[in-house]
Amino acid sequence: MARIVARSGERLEPLAGWSWLATAADAAATPADLPEAGDWQEAAVPGTVVGTLRALGRLDDASANAIGQQDHWYRTRLTEALNGRVRFEGLATVTEIWVGGVKQADSASMFAPVELAVDCPAGTQIALCFRALAPKLAAAPRRSRWRPAMIQPNGLRWFRTSALGSMPGWCPPGLPTGPYRPVLRIESEANAPRFEAVDLRTRYDGQTGTITLSLTLAANAALPARAIMRCAGDEAALHADGDRRLAGTLSLPGIAPWFPHTHGEPALHALTLMLDGETIDLGRVGFRSLEVDRGDDGEGFGLIVNGVPVFCRGACWSNADVTTLAGGRAAYEPWLRLAREAGMNMIRLPGVMTYEGEAFFALCDELGIMVWQEMMLANFDYPQGDAGFRAAITAEVEALLGRTQGSPSLAVLCGGSEVFQQSAMLGAPAEAWSGPVFDEVLPDAVATFRPDIAYVPNSPSGGPLPFVADKGVTHYYGVGAYMRGLDDARRANVRFAAESLAFANVPEEVSLRAGKPPAITHHPDWKRAVPRDAGASWDFEDVRDHYLERLYGLEPARLRREDPERYFALSRAVVAEVMEETFAEWRRPASPTRGALVWLLQDLQPGAGWGVIASDGEPKSAWHGLARAFRPVQLALTDEGVNGLGLHVLNECPEPLTATVELTCWRAGEVAVFQAKREVALGPHSATTLSAFELIGRFFDIAYAYRFGPPGHDVTSAVLRDAASGKVLAEAFHFPLGRGHERHHCGLAAKLECEGDDWSLVLSTQRLAQSVEIVDHGWRPEHSWFHLAPGEPRRVRITRRPGTSSEPSGEVRAVNAIDHASYAVGA
Repeated sequence: MARIVARSGERLEPLAGWSWLATAADAAATPADLPEAGDWQEAAVPGTVVGTLRALGRLDDASANAIGQQDHWYRTRLTEALNGRVRFEGLATVTEIWVGGVKQADSASMFAPVELAVDCPAGTQIALCFRALAPKLAAAPRRSRWRPAMIQPNGLRWFRTSALGSMPGWCPPGLPTGPYRPVLRIESEANAPRFEAVDLRTRYDGQTGTITLSLTLAANAALPARAIMRCAGDEAALHADGDRRLAGTLSLPGIAPWFPHTHGEPALHALTLMLDGETIDLGRVGFRSLEVDRGDDGEGFGLIVNGVPVFCRGACWSNADVTTLAGGRAAYEPWLRLAREAGMNMIRLPGVMTYEGEAFFALCDELGIMVWQEMMLANFDYPQGDAGFRAAITAEVEALLGRTQGSPSLAVLCGGSEVFQQSAMLGAPAEAWSGPVFDEVLPDAVATFRPDIAYVPNSPSGGPLPFVADKGVTHYYGVGAYMRGLDDARRANVRFAAESLAFANVPEEVSLRAGKPPAITHHPDWKRAVPRDAGASWDFEDVRDHYLERLYGLEPARLRREDPERYFALSRAVVAEVMEETFAEWRRPASPTRGALVWLLQDLQPGAGWGVIASDGEPKSAWHGLARAFRPVQLALTDEGVNGLGLHVLNECPEPLTATVELTCWRAGEVAVFQAKREVALGPHSATTLSAFELIGRFFDIAYAYRFGPPGHDVTSAVLRDAASGKVLAEAFHFPLGRGHERHHCGLAAKLECEGDDWSLVLSTQRLAQSVEIVDHGWRPEHSWFHLAPGEPRRVRITRRPGTSSEPSGEVRAVNAIDHASYAVGA
């Protein structure tokens, strides 16, 4: 059923007043067996047992691990009579629903909503029993063609629940348990018709947007005398199509289409339905076309939106709060706004997490962020031959696609994560990788419910092995976990990376100052938060250290021991540098890469996790590096060896670009030994590559590839400047001798400027400053971890962090600077 945001003839409220009690498994068969007093605790709903334990100050590894061995009861009483329905949006996982002491339903999937018709007086008890899941997992059939090490135990493949809490080395313990999505009481006016189905389709042909809407009424419901849908100032009637069905089509010539925000305006249009005297809000819809670009060889993967090829970039979503599995606009919005602020135009929901609610898609619609949605299927040899399992997946995908109808942000449905890869890596033959769920159930559902989106059987998939980078969709870790050189990003010939570039990203100083975990990298609490693959002899901090040594020429273990503050600074700097340089390779016009998503957007717990945003919502250095790498109007430099430097100018915007490219080569970071400039003009959605030699006009060993003598410079800076206003649109840097680890007096300066309620820092330097960091515990910088060239002051807006009452006061540092610059109001 398509989303119905609100009905004027319907009252919808959350059920409140819940309490929670944990018991031994099967200690109570019915609510009557429970004690009236005892250890009942107030519980938040929606929420989880882990969330309740955290709120009570009882959460630790022992209590989290005990959750799966216990039954968990939730109960409340109706404060007023209810003649209507109760809807349970998400129950994790094996659940009994009791109304007035009578069991009314069972639920075996945390992904399937349950709705009950009830007619109960005030005071009726609603009780939920979440039966102990761990014993059921242990008793599940064990035979399978392969067993993943990442997710344990193997019995989880039989249950429709999240892998969260079952991935040691990835996330905190604690099986998802409880009513983690809203529980709603629903009452309708006597004459308001009930719907069995609402089918909403949108199309866009480049000129005209079309809405096709059909309603199937519940049995015994009378057809309304008048049904009108309205959108964008126009309307169309719905007509009877059988005894219980209404259908109609609305055409909207010249309607503004929906684009990802990097390529245009994510235009949305309110859609309402008038049924006799009732108004039904069907939310906002967008109009866009979507095609899959397989490349000239038919082996690639890319998206074309409204006829415009889109380089998809962003990150993989984990959870707004892994403890409570929080949903709703308030939970999602801070993360998604930071994703957009970083220039991300796609978010992937991986198969090891959970589905998110309608508010997630509504926000992505609004912000212009495409969604790569995976089924919650990951790594296991699922029982696809079991009819009950296939039926559960069918119901799951139909509910997912139904509630996202009309949402233009949903771009890809993927069968799951690393099922094909896991089977291939463990030696299974190609015919064992897939199965009827991926080959029949899911593509059939897409064709039926959302033919306007792309279907990908699995992530990764394509090519002679599912995970090869040069065909189909891959998970790319050549740069990253496999510790290959940065040039591997080009050598691998990546077509589309649904995940990539995972590092143990160190949080900013403001996130670490609370001391949880302590900022001591070999403290057990610190290492607990550093992700690792099960059974591996290394973790992702080792991966980061590898690139620190490679880029800066320092021994990480020694640096960590002798100068931990500098170790943290370079650890933060290196991930931003690696990500920016890698995306420069992937986004250049000659690249075969059509998209890449970073693993992950946000951390699952405090510490140096995969997230580019810390668990407290603070962007890390990696986020700042990606914000530069993802700019829609971009200038990137790549080392082309004896061919010099490539300057890649990209304009993804719908307006033309007229700009100048300025190139400067610096000796000792402060003496300009060569400068060149050239004007460029690009049309909308276009790109070009210039050779540095074209700008120079003579031989100059700008990449230090010929090496006929000592190097003439140690860094090259390039600036893309708007021709009319002189505004800097993008900057890029190249270090022909490597970034190095020497420190100098750079002459950093910082000046505070106030405009109304807004504060900015104006930064300058006498010598090139590498990886400039702004440290202010009360105010967040819009940009940080950037290089700053002499003679090119940088204005950085700073914003007050929540709960901060102090005025701006902080410090500006650079990893190659001995000096720093302090700033404060009135200083």
